[in-house]
Amino acid sequence: MILLDTNVIIGALDKHEVQHRWALELVLSAVSGEGAVVSAVTVAELCAVDGNPEEVQSDLRNWGVQIADVPAVSAVVCGKAFRQYVNARRNSKGTSAPKVPLPDFFIGAHAEIMGWKIATRDQDRFRKCFPGVTLLTP
Repeated sequence: MILLDTNVIIGALDKHEVQHRWALELVLSAVSGEGAVVSAVTVAELCAVDGNPEEVQSDLRNWGVQIADVPAVSAVVCGKAFRQYVNARRNSKGTSAPKVPLPDFFIGAHAEIMGWKIATRDQDRFRKCFPGVTLLTP
């Protein structure tokens, strides 16, 4: 199963995105192959930017993308990874990495707990914070 990061869905939908072709091909390949899934976190992020948030879930399902609840056990993995990120950022005085919101860490933790791959354009952060997760990147 391939967990699609929010930026992959946005890239697949927006023809003006630099990585549009890669994202669209990846989603279509995942749906027809290993399976494509998004977490409830990604659904929330998509609803925050979509003009019709009530249709986000049905649009994803129409594409063949499954929607999964985030397992409660991933909260511990998420919290640990986020704490390490915050500490590293603090130690570097915040200059080496942009501030990342907690939802991105739930996506990584979800993939780690389930043993899924992540499709993302944020390869550096996921490699650093979730080194055991296989990444699919542009």
